Amino acid sequence: MERPGRILAWSLGLTVLLLAVAVTSAALGPVRIEPVTVALAMLNVIVVPSGVETGTWTVPLLEWAVPRPTFEYSQVFAFEVRGSHQTIVGDIRLPRIALAATVGFGLAAAGTVMQGFFRNPLADPSIIGVSSGAAVGAVAAIAFPALVPIGLQSAAFAGAILTAFLVYAIATEGGRTPVATLLLAGVAVQAFLGAAISYMLVHSGESLRQAVIWLMGHLSNSTWNDVGLSLPFVLAGVLVLGAFTREMNVLLLGEEDAHHLGVDVERTKLLLLALASIITAAGVAVAGVIGFVGLVVPHIMRLIVGPDHRILLPTSALAGASFLVATDTLARAGPAEVPVGIVTAAFGAPFFLFLLKRREVHAL
Repeated sequence: MERPGRILAWSLGLTVLLLAVAVTSAALGPVRIEPVTVALAMLNVIVVPSGVETGTWTVPLLEWAVPRPTFEYSQVFAFEVRGSHQTIVGDIRLPRIALAATVGFGLAAAGTVMQGFFRNPLADPSIIGVSSGAAVGAVAAIAFPALVPIGLQSAAFAGAILTAFLVYAIATEGGRTPVATLLLAGVAVQAFLGAAISYMLVHSGESLRQAVIWLMGHLSNSTWNDVGLSLPFVLAGVLVLGAFTREMNVLLLGEEDAHHLGVDVERTKLLLLALASIITAAGVAVAGVIGFVGLVVPHIMRLIVGPDHRILLPTSALAGASFLVATDTLARAGPAEVPVGIVTAAFGAPFFLFLLKRREVHAL
């Protein structure tokens, strides 16, 4: 099969998988809902709120925008769904599923970039301290709201971005940023930030439980506002990354060979790091620290579709979205909900060890 056809086939297949996982996830819960009813309720959310016939409609994913984009309509077509089911799917479960898909999509895409960038299957979006930086900002906002008045999500996003560029600045000398130096700088900064997080947790008082849950990664109480905050950054970042898949492929040959093939190596490295950091920050800011999505999913997809980033990037992102929706469904399936980061680690770590035992984890 020609490469464009192969990319399209894989993307369509994984999109169908994501939709199937989303419908299944929305059907499960304390109140079981038939999948057909779930699908109709989802269509109502996409088109217009059910039961409303006249007035104005604000696009759900853009409710946070000012001014809010609205559309006038009359006698709007809507599928008939029992009111309670429409509320459960449209207002409670679907925002959480959409946020899980968005965060998983972004983390897997960022992990794909990092593994290619460092030519190391153990690389993930947190390798240069982005997640640790977000954690510092979030814990500071939770434990000391008077000192960090910008809110949890804004503080986490700012902490992630500042940390990424701090690591880059430390590792850059004479206009060059050696990959090994960048990795070591990331490890050192993560260790320092880990100490800062521990200190704040010790002095967080009654906020300790909230801070710990955030650090474990969570998607409970998700809203359309959370989706609207993260989705633009994730989608825009992945789309721009898609324009640099050739450069990512060439960088796999080594920086010297990439330079001889016409790639502006340092500029490309900065761009890739910046985009991966922004995508990761947008996800971590709204969902906390969720591990193994950006580590395991890209590696599995590389084993399946190969190292060509033209197909690896979109397939990893779509697979990451399905993976996080599925694991979040398991996280809320028991009698007591657990943070989704625990579930991703419980599945990701043993599977990665399985690959390691079969010697399928290897340098790129």
